[in-house]
Amino acid sequence: MADSDIHGKPPLLLPDAIHHAVKPGTALLRLETTRSREGLLDGAWWPHTYDIETELPALISVLTGHLGPITRVGVDAAAWNGLPTRLVIDDQVVHLDSDPVGDDTVLITRGHNDHFALLVVPPDTTADAAREAMAHAVRADNITDAAQILIATTPKPE
Repeated sequence: MADSDIHGKPPLLLPDAIHHAVKPGTALLRLETTRSREGLLDGAWWPHTYDIETELPALISVLTGHLGPITRVGVDAAAWNGLPTRLVIDDQVVHLDSDPVGDDTVLITRGHNDHFALLVVPPDTTADAAREAMAHAVRADNITDAAQILIATTPKPE
């Protein structure tokens, strides 16, 4: 059954907004600006810490407003400080999976099988490098994976 059959409205897609502060001073989120989802990544997220229980609720709250209920989040457990099996966010249970997706990616699942891949910009990234990485990730024609985007946008030591 399609979202439109359940909710009486067209299925929720990626928003047209190009970037959105998830929570002032906490994180930044950018999503692809086309609804086609043709790029390799659907967006980018720049958390301020590696504390998943602190960072994830704001991200999920914002994404739920654009995409509908989020059921699962896949992250690389080695990249985060502790990984619970589930969190209750806005009265909704969100299951967390330890996936070998790499510390540079988070997989967001809506429903049973609708996945959104977000680049995760490391918290200690400079603002300029983060902006550049996020801008590259949200391009509709992006075919570069998350790890390569971060390598390409990391300032070289002088």
